[in-house]
Amino acid sequence: MSRLRTRTRPPLTLAIPALLAVAFLLMPLIGILARTQWGELGAHLGSPGVVEALKLSLLVSLWALGLSLLLGVPLAWLLARVPFKGKALVRSLVLLPMVLPPTVGGVALLLGFGRRGLLGPWLEDAFGITLPFHTSGAVVAATFVAMPFLVISLEGALGGLKQSYEETAASLGASPVRVFFTVTLPMVAPGLIAGAALTWARALGEFGATITFAGNLPGTTQTLPLQVYLLLQDQPEAATSVSLLLLAIAMAVLIALRGRWTGTPVTAREAVVTPQVPDEAPVASPIAAPDAGPATETAAPPQSVPESAPRETGHWPLQATVTGFNQLTLAAEPGTTIAVVGENGAGKTTLLRALLGLTPRAHADLRLGDADVTALPPHKRQVAWVPQDGALFPHLSALANTAYGLRAHGVPRADARREAQAWLDRLGVGHLAQRKPAQLSGGQAQRVALARALAARPRLLLLDEPLAALDQTTRARVRHTLRTHLAGFGGVCLIVTHDPVEAVSLADRVLVLADGRTLQDAPPAEVTRHPRSPWVARMLGRNAWPGIASADGLALAEGGRLVVAEALPEGAQALAIIAPEAVSVHRDRPAGSPRNVWPGTVREITAVGSRLRVLIASADAPDLVAEITPEAASELGLADGADVWTSVKATEITLVRL
Repeated sequence: MSRLRTRTRPPLTLAIPALLAVAFLLMPLIGILARTQWGELGAHLGSPGVVEALKLSLLVSLWALGLSLLLGVPLAWLLARVPFKGKALVRSLVLLPMVLPPTVGGVALLLGFGRRGLLGPWLEDAFGITLPFHTSGAVVAATFVAMPFLVISLEGALGGLKQSYEETAASLGASPVRVFFTVTLPMVAPGLIAGAALTWARALGEFGATITFAGNLPGTTQTLPLQVYLLLQDQPEAATSVSLLLLAIAMAVLIALRGRWTGTPVTAREAVVTPQVPDEAPVASPIAAPDAGPATETAAPPQSVPESAPRETGHWPLQATVTGFNQLTLAAEPGTTIAVVGENGAGKTTLLRALLGLTPRAHADLRLGDADVTALPPHKRQVAWVPQDGALFPHLSALANTAYGLRAHGVPRADARREAQAWLDRLGVGHLAQRKPAQLSGGQAQRVALARALAARPRLLLLDEPLAALDQTTRARVRHTLRTHLAGFGGVCLIVTHDPVEAVSLADRVLVLADGRTLQDAPPAEVTRHPRSPWVARMLGRNAWPGIASADGLALAEGGRLVVAEALPEGAQALAIIAPEAVSVHRDRPAGSPRNVWPGTVREITAVGSRLRVLIASADAPDLVAEITPEAASELGLADGADVWTSVKATEITLVRL
């Protein structure tokens, strides 16, 4: 603890000016407290003029708050969510009343809304509205100076809110207005409340713009700050008492907010105070041979499907032509699951967002079944999306999350909740229906997110790395659940993944993307045997060396030469695929049949299941991964930095023509 105090002790050169600043700010407040005549406080505050001014101040400040909410909330959303030319200018206009001298603000209001202003004569002639020297003028003045506090606070809260929540709500069928009122506003409630409180407090204390624009008429525009100004001339003791009241109100607002000027998204707040619930008992991770096809898992037995669980009855084939950054054509029959793989930046997420209609980078001409949905907005496409983090709405329970899409499609509340409960039961998380997302483990949250997407009755299901954030044990269980329940889905499902087990065990086809284009689209077994991308080959655990065919083998792009058993036309580009288990490791140069032999150095040894993978670097060939048993590694005395020889038989090399 003493070490912590030493680290946080400020230097005197900073501490002394900081303390002087605190004293400078505190002294006027102490002056009010010291000069207040506490015995006369009740009489001062209870005088008819003060009571009348207080009532008027409350009326004006509440009306100003209402106007600020009506106008400021949409403005804050526009600034936070919509890119447009002149945004910096609009934001400057919002901030201007905060830095403008109050009397100048009053003069500006007179020139804009006064009887001789730009808009004042029209308001008076058309509607009979006269703002100066009227209570409505005091409201306008208070709104002018106070609304920026609401806009700034709410814009900050909206900026801290991940748009994936709103985009997911749209994919579930919610219109933009419904998304705003059921997802956006509840999640930025802390920022909205903070901004509203500051706006009200600022409107309550407004003086300069009010007296300049609306005048100082008792009972009409003479608010409490103006009353203080008048009392200072004849009754300074009473002015001090009223100032103390305004000070107490302002301090109460600040203490209640506890510094949350920009708000705290509901996600962060709940994540701090609510512990997560651990997953159920662990299950074994899958172990599959490289060419064994779908991996087998010793996961929990399949969940029994309740008789009340909803069943898919429609069938919607997919036809899509994507242009822009992505250039590809997709066609799939109902019930098909496609794994989308590729390097970072290959366009995987862009493809999903194009199908959703959520990105300007790519455009999808999309047909689902007999319906062309290309021109429809995201909430009308019936394309459900599960982003990587699930994007469960943190202010709703698991049941309400799952029923969200049904409610957005107009299903009555009772029916929506009954169907949502059936989906949760079907995916084995029905007993968690009343828990909030922060009370769920990663695996439970992913199953709720999947239930929510399926309950929305989509025709196309998009999963963006849905298992990436899960540990191996939980991932195996959720993968098992996905495979079980996607089998009965009547549409097409696209899953973005970097996990070879997911690609092999979940998908009917693997779509390999490179620079937004299709590099390979084939069944998992074909992609496993003949990957057309070095990245995919390495993802599947293979060594992949690109090169150019020559008369005596393959001239490697990274240098060196490879002797192969099969022949390709000279000059053809090809990818040499070498399984790690086909690589032999020796301490001395091997003799015998291998025709590809290189010296190298062990750079890394990692355990994969019951075997070891050894990364070997060589000056004569690209880096090579060998897979051996722990017993063999012990016999060879392998360790990082050990000098070894590697060999590969020509017959163990598969060439994939590019």
